[in-house]
Amino acid sequence: MLQVNKPTSEINRDFAEADGSALQSLSSYFEIIRRQFPTIVAIVSACVILAVLYLFTAAPLFTSTASMVIDTRKVQLFQQQSVLGDIAVDSATVETQVEILKSENISLAVIRDLHLIEDPEFTGSGGGLLGSVIGLVAGIFSDGSVSSEFELTRRALERFEKNRTVKRLGLTYVMEIGFTSKDPAKAARIANAIADAYVVDQLEAKYQATRRASVWLQDRIKELRTQASAAQKAVVDFKSANNIVDTGGRLMNEQQLAEVNSQLIMAHAATAEAKARLDRANDIVKQEIPDASVADALKNETIVKLRAQYVDMASKESIWSARYGSDHLAAVNLRNQMAEIKKNIAAELKRIQESYKSDYDIAVTREEAIKTSLANVVSESQLTNQAQVQLRELESNAQSYQAMYDNFLQRYMESVQQQSFPITEARIISAATTPLKKSSPKALIVLAGALMGGLMLSFGVALARELTDKVFRTTGQVEEELGTNCIAILPALREAASPGMLSNRFSTSFRSNANERTRDLEVSGSKGNPQPDMLRYVVEKPLSRFAEAVRSLKVAVDLNSIVRENRVLAVTSTLPNEGKSTLSSNLAQLIAHGGARVILVDADLRNPSLSRAVAPDARSGLVDVVAQKVQLDEALIIDPETKLSILPSGITSKLLHTNEILASKAMHALVTQLRSKFDYVVLDMPPMAPVVDVRVTSSFVDSYVFVVEWGKTKIDVVRHNMRGSPEIQDKLLGVVLNKADTKALARYESYHGRYYYQKYYARYGYVE
Repeated sequence: MLQVNKPTSEINRDFAEADGSALQSLSSYFEIIRRQFPTIVAIVSACVILAVLYLFTAAPLFTSTASMVIDTRKVQLFQQQSVLGDIAVDSATVETQVEILKSENISLAVIRDLHLIEDPEFTGSGGGLLGSVIGLVAGIFSDGSVSSEFELTRRALERFEKNRTVKRLGLTYVMEIGFTSKDPAKAARIANAIADAYVVDQLEAKYQATRRASVWLQDRIKELRTQASAAQKAVVDFKSANNIVDTGGRLMNEQQLAEVNSQLIMAHAATAEAKARLDRANDIVKQEIPDASVADALKNETIVKLRAQYVDMASKESIWSARYGSDHLAAVNLRNQMAEIKKNIAAELKRIQESYKSDYDIAVTREEAIKTSLANVVSESQLTNQAQVQLRELESNAQSYQAMYDNFLQRYMESVQQQSFPITEARIISAATTPLKKSSPKALIVLAGALMGGLMLSFGVALARELTDKVFRTTGQVEEELGTNCIAILPALREAASPGMLSNRFSTSFRSNANERTRDLEVSGSKGNPQPDMLRYVVEKPLSRFAEAVRSLKVAVDLNSIVRENRVLAVTSTLPNEGKSTLSSNLAQLIAHGGARVILVDADLRNPSLSRAVAPDARSGLVDVVAQKVQLDEALIIDPETKLSILPSGITSKLLHTNEILASKAMHALVTQLRSKFDYVVLDMPPMAPVVDVRVTSSFVDSYVFVVEWGKTKIDVVRHNMRGSPEIQDKLLGVVLNKADTKALARYESYHGRYYYQKYYARYGYVE
């Protein structure tokens, strides 16, 4: 069963949810594309057309490319390191060279060498249609003065840098130099000129750097020579002042100390040896006759002979004493001789003892002398060692200055030699050649870019239009935003060509019950007034789509009658010109054409557009009936074809408080009277936003039909007025979307499109 109304609580629910939440799913995006398809097609077509125009008007350009490599192998012409240092080529170095290639110094060098300031391509307006237009406009606004050489150079530099490309190929050491020109030969010539200018610039930079280094090295060498000489002189002076003599790499005092120490050791050994001989001699002296070993040790021939004689005589004395007795003269003589020999031996030993003692004294004296000399040498060595600390510092300083001087002298010689060798790390590996094909514009890329850009732009515009489209276009929007049913969607009616034709075609005779005279319906062409043919469209075209939509409204009214009495119907809207008068008139005509007793009341006292269209000459109406100036039957106008009774508003130009009239007891009484005489009472009410008249009629109106103009009336405006009128919501029958574009409607709800009506409903007599 059709639900014709919903509770007020549903209408007043929170409507602050984001509108973009419905666009999250993929199907939502497809719906956007379908709804905004004409916009998308228009934008894409415009982009493609612009691309085609660009392809036809743009001048063809040719790009020539030269390749250059930064050689990582160091060119070593000398064994020593270069004066400027050998820096390994890394990624940052290559990127630096790329920026050098892009520098103004290289560009200006090429411009000067090739005289590009005299080339119109670099100083003119540019090629193609766009360039010609720009040149024409610039010529109009120029003061006619001739550009200076500086201005021409800057203009040529700007064009030059725009057409030049320099890039590094991947992570390699290869740089690609490209130039784009309208002349292919010129493009190749300029690309090669850029590479040559870079090589020359590098050579010049190295030469200048080497020359500056040579000049600096000369000054530095002079300074270092002076410093080295001063340091060496300081060493010599210090040695002289401190008696430091160097002999064969050693100081003299060190050599003397070593020699004296050696002599002391030898003297000490000699003293010990003399002492040992003296002690031995003393021991021998204590013996009367030294034994053979002592005699041999003394190595004295006299003692040896005397001892031999003594031994021989002792042997003889022993024999003679044994043979002749000890008193024998021979024995006594032998003993005397032995005593004499013994005395001689003692004297000889005494002499040897004195000799050993003399040698010992000499050795001791010599040792003491050497010790004294050693002490003196040690004392002098200590003083020399203290001075030698400062001496080493002076020598180190002198050696450092001398090493620096030698190093800078060697580098200076290298720098002088390098000035004669044109060496650079960059070399051209592929010279630019004349291109055979144009590089731009590329038709496929331009068209593809235009198509892709158009699609992206159009989809962005479509999405923006969707997000900013805060109007009613579908029945689902009505149900979601307002919480009520969308009863019908009325298509927009095409107006007639001219008011005169309408008057002749739809001039209708209305009979007044009071005096039975005839009034002719005149057409009003003023803005905001419905034309008579639109007010009777359901009668003129009963099988039209518009008439079928009004019938669906009639069905909703009848179904609602099952729930409650639904005889007094009020048709209103949010804003003027939404078509409420046209709908109320056609609804009344449709019901009356079906045989029911229907009265159409123009209750829009502020702007009675219905009365101006139907009965512009009426001098009485609703206002007069409520004021009891005329009777109801005197103010009614009857349509002779449908028998529809029409109660115009009357003269309302001087009324200020129309809401008081509609809320008066007389108005209530009039509506009660109309209920008793007619089956349906259709009230054409004023809009809700400008005036409050509609809100005071809720006490005698059974149901309200709310008219919303399709695709124009803002959602928030309707929602605000509906929520501000709860008495209207309680009796709201539903919403009617009016003036719908059937072609555009098919993109929002395909089942409402013209295609379905023309294909499936034509067999039932449907006429557009």
